[in-house]
Amino acid sequence: MGITFVKAIVSNDAGTEEEVRFLVDSGASYTLLPLAVWQHLELKPDSIEEFSLADGTLLRRNRSECRIQWDQMVRHTPVILGEEGDEALLGVRTLEVLGLVLNPFNRPLHPMRMLLA
Repeated sequence: MGITFVKAIVSNDAGTEEEVRFLVDSGASYTLLPLAVWQHLELKPDSIEEFSLADGTLLRRNRSECRIQWDQMVRHTPVILGEEGDEALLGVRTLEVLGLVLNPFNRPLHPMRMLLA
């Protein structure tokens, strides 16, 4: 199993932005922004989500939304607002929004084959 990191730019509606190095996590539903990043962007929580870790531990984290830019694509995506010690993760919902899929064999991101039906 390999590990894939990508750099992407996250921004708020006012245009404040920050480049973030994300671990691409095909097992994570949501993208997670570290505490310092979402505070810099002045993101506000809109709901609370509950997550189950691999060991069964339940966590509650605030959710918000922001823009994300990878390569030339800019999209709006839901994000989890990390707490102290949380690392940046790029989850599958954001990958789908960007039209990307992680190749499980050699780990690069590829354009997703889009289906209408």
